[in-house]
Amino acid sequence: MLVVKIKICGITNTEDALAAIGYGADALGFVFYPKSHRAVTPNVAKSIINNLPPIVTTVGVFVDQDENEINKIASDIGLNIIQLHGSEHIESCNLNKKVIKAIRVKNLTDLAPIITYKNISAFLLDTYSPDSFGGSGQVFNWDIAVEAKKFGRVILAGGLTHANVREAIEKVRPYGVDVSSGVETNTKGIKDHIKLKLFIENARKVL
Repeated sequence: MLVVKIKICGITNTEDALAAIGYGADALGFVFYPKSHRAVTPNVAKSIINNLPPIVTTVGVFVDQDENEINKIASDIGLNIIQLHGSEHIESCNLNKKVIKAIRVKNLTDLAPIITYKNISAFLLDTYSPDSFGGSGQVFNWDIAVEAKKFGRVILAGGLTHANVREAIEKVRPYGVDVSSGVETNTKGIKDHIKLKLFIENARKVL
């Protein structure tokens, strides 16, 4: 049986965080990129994390931010993992926590940088958008994600919803899946708990 890790990203409040964990999510993502509609301050994220049950993985999402700033936020609020979602230099991956490196995908050639990254725990593949660093709600060609598995653990993102997550997992067999906009209400950053529940249930149905 394939046990895929499930990350719910763009968490902005305690109610959504507890719902996601209650339905069976493995990890929660907090966005610290100020231009994101789902951005939270370190103080808000710390307040949410302080209310979580034990053994919950917390991930901080950063976009081209200063390495010292990233390390300080991660230490101050107790993040477990750092996710780099911008055009960070290879040196920026040498941080004080395990690192997930996001790769924004349009076509197969976008996988080229993967071989240059060292000490990366997993690669998160997200759909390229000229307007945003993730959360676009658009799907990319999953054959590219299958190819990326040659280089390490793959977390599949980009346009996943409760309606397609099972198909995506069956096709790619990734280490994990990541969702943000696909489980939201009409307000960015606020989760729809019915969509959350269905997404996690359907992800867990894959054998």
